[in-house]
Amino acid sequence: MLRASLLALLALGFTLPASAQMQQLPPSDQGPGTSQAPPRYEQDKERERERDKEAGESSSRDTKIDISPPQDDDKKHPTSAVAVSEAEADHTDVSEFHPFNPQKAAKDVEVGDFYFKRKNYRAALARYQDALLWKNNHAEANFRMAQCLEKLDNPDEAAVHYQEYLKILPQGPLSKEARKELEKLKGKSATASTGESHP
Repeated sequence: MLRASLLALLALGFTLPASAQMQQLPPSDQGPGTSQAPPRYEQDKERERERDKEAGESSSRDTKIDISPPQDDDKKHPTSAVAVSEAEADHTDVSEFHPFNPQKAAKDVEVGDFYFKRKNYRAALARYQDALLWKNNHAEANFRMAQCLEKLDNPDEAAVHYQEYLKILPQGPLSKEARKELEKLKGKSATASTGESHP
């Protein structure tokens, strides 16, 4: 019996504060109660409306900005139309744009090395070319590309990429090998042009 009366008192003790709080809340279809401040976002909106009234213009995106040229602009700058048309003509041949991204270039070189070790030179060449799209002056990609082109029996293009490597890193870690390969390619092209056969 004592236990039942204690449970009843505890239940009554918990429900009284909750019912008192419920009485303080306003109905959901009305605004805040008399003792409550309006929500913060409504205060911010009200301040913004007051600022807009003071400024004399709306904060909406309907406000138009005048971007028309001054009235005498074509008289002061008679060749500006030609310059604009030339600039637009220069950019019509751009089909794709790759932003500078050295991380993607390094990853392409890494994958190209994977293919190169497995003697899949065409796949390696494609990945090295991708690396040059992401970073056009990537020295290692140029060197590896030259090696692939040499393996694919394209010595003229290989020489171009060895020279590009030496232009980027003249004292780089692969510069001695690049110079040696260039000399070898020049020797091959000299014997091919004179018609001699080499052993």
